[in-house]
Amino acid sequence: MKNKNSFTPVEVKGLCVPAYETLKKVTVVIPSYQPDEKLHSIVSGLEDAGFDDIIIVDDGSDVERKHFFPDPAEHPAVTLLVHPQNRGKGAALKTAFRWFLENRPDRAGVITADGDAQHRVEDIIACGGRMLREGNGTMVLGVRDFSLPNVPPRSKAGNRTTSAVFRIFCGLKISDTQTGLRAIPAGFLSDLCRVDGDRYEYETNMLLAMNGLGIEYCEHPIETVYIEENQTSHFRVVRDSLRIYSLILKYIFSSVAAFLIDAGSFYLLSRFLAPHLPAAEVLVCTVIARALSSGVNFIINRKMVFRSGASAGKTFLRYYALAIPVMLVSAGCVAGLKALFSVGAPWLVTLIKIVVDTVLYFVNFRIQREWVFAAGKSKKSVIDRDNDAK
Repeated sequence: MKNKNSFTPVEVKGLCVPAYETLKKVTVVIPSYQPDEKLHSIVSGLEDAGFDDIIIVDDGSDVERKHFFPDPAEHPAVTLLVHPQNRGKGAALKTAFRWFLENRPDRAGVITADGDAQHRVEDIIACGGRMLREGNGTMVLGVRDFSLPNVPPRSKAGNRTTSAVFRIFCGLKISDTQTGLRAIPAGFLSDLCRVDGDRYEYETNMLLAMNGLGIEYCEHPIETVYIEENQTSHFRVVRDSLRIYSLILKYIFSSVAAFLIDAGSFYLLSRFLAPHLPAAEVLVCTVIARALSSGVNFIINRKMVFRSGASAGKTFLRYYALAIPVMLVSAGCVAGLKALFSVGAPWLVTLIKIVVDTVLYFVNFRIQREWVFAAGKSKKSVIDRDNDAK
């Protein structure tokens, strides 16, 4: 057996990290469902490297698969947590995070990894070392190179699509949105346990929540490994993709509903009310139409889209603190473009409004997600809140 105290600094992917220090300060978290022999190989590799704290979550695997989980009696570094039924990868990660917060107060953080041997031990060490080097305020994302020929087409297409959505809607430049290798400082885990989602969408929601939670991140390149073209993955393309994009799809639905109310009301008001208000018809029509549509939009966004835990009064004030300036900007731009191009027909004015509001649409999403409906960063850990409840 190797002497763990004999570890010396090692060069891993261009990052010189004191390996022994990294291994002793972080915990590896591995959620697993219906594993095979690859789980044993990754656990053995971590133990051989010197990791002394590995949390594995059995997420309701079938009885015939139970023997693939390492026995903690034979593997002292392993803590095995069990879900009686399958609850999803997100739920498994949250279970591990909560257990870590309650039982590992002196550890610097966790490194999440997959149990299918697609994350190399040296990359796990490197991400942990990078987290320690960056300090307690930075999450490290282990990112793969999706331009390589061994990447399955569905993974390449999915990552490109999600990366583009992140950039457009959220302003997040993440080159590997699907990565399961993440080094997370302990101080972030309590808030991440409150992020919505129990299955694959949780990892996406975690990234979407980073800005609102004040979590900085950096990327660290890792080896791109796809075993058997990822055929053992439990990812269900249609169902899990809908879960991953559910936040944005619900926001689009909410926005379309508000848009139809807003544009329809604006057209009717422009047609029947504008002749009586020649001096400020655009502003008046915009205000009335926006008052109707914003009420619907606020209710849907608060209850269905962002599922805000903040008080209704607080989110209401924030919503209109944003909606009123946006409305004025919209009215000003529409009126300016109407005058610039000498547009008079109500349908042309409405078309100009649609173009202007489409541009404002993307800005609105980011501000609503990160400020209006954000619950705010909790200052207490899960343990503190449990004690308060008692």
